[in-house]
Amino acid sequence: MLYAAAIAIFATFALALIRAFAGPTVFDRVLALNVIGTKTILLIAVLGFATDRYDFIDIALVYAVLNLIGTVAVLRYLIGDKESA
Repeated sequence: MLYAAAIAIFATFALALIRAFAGPTVFDRVLALNVIGTKTILLIAVLGFATDRYDFIDIALVYAVLNLIGTVAVLRYLIGDKESA
């Protein structure tokens, strides 16, 4: 059952990649990259449960914090770039 969830995560990962390449604005691309990061966190957690390696949850939590900080940093950079123009 967990492997079916991993396959579904890979399918949505592919859809987010398509959105990242085809996004009409840079904010759509940032949102798609944030979705890819979230799907990666879910994949790490699911694979940790599937292999009975529960320490993967800690790794997923650290990756979630890094994903949040990275997304906020990129958006602040982009918004700051628009305000200075």
